[in-house]
Amino acid sequence: MNFHLVSVSLLFLSGLMVYSLKYKHFLIMLMSLEIVVLSIFFFIFYLCSVMGLECFLSVIYLAFSVCEGALGLSLLVLLIRTHGSDFVMNFDLLW
Repeated sequence: MNFHLVSVSLLFLSGLMVYSLKYKHFLIMLMSLEIVVLSIFFFIFYLCSVMGLECFLSVIYLAFSVCEGALGLSLLVLLIRTHGSDFVMNFDLLW
């Protein structure tokens, strides 16, 4: 039981660490955000299964995270098409 919580928390913390340390490329930032979202989904699913509740909340959360991922990928494509790279330092050139 504690193994699942420890593994989810390690996944969450590693995603946050990569997000905060590797902020040079936009694609790496999006991937680390998806790791954080996936770890939160696992945590919600685990809590629902342990408490005997329905897991409908986790499905709604997963739908919103898919929409967030699609929005991030569209921003990545826009940034690459307009500036030719996915460097975060190019964000000031978008305005």
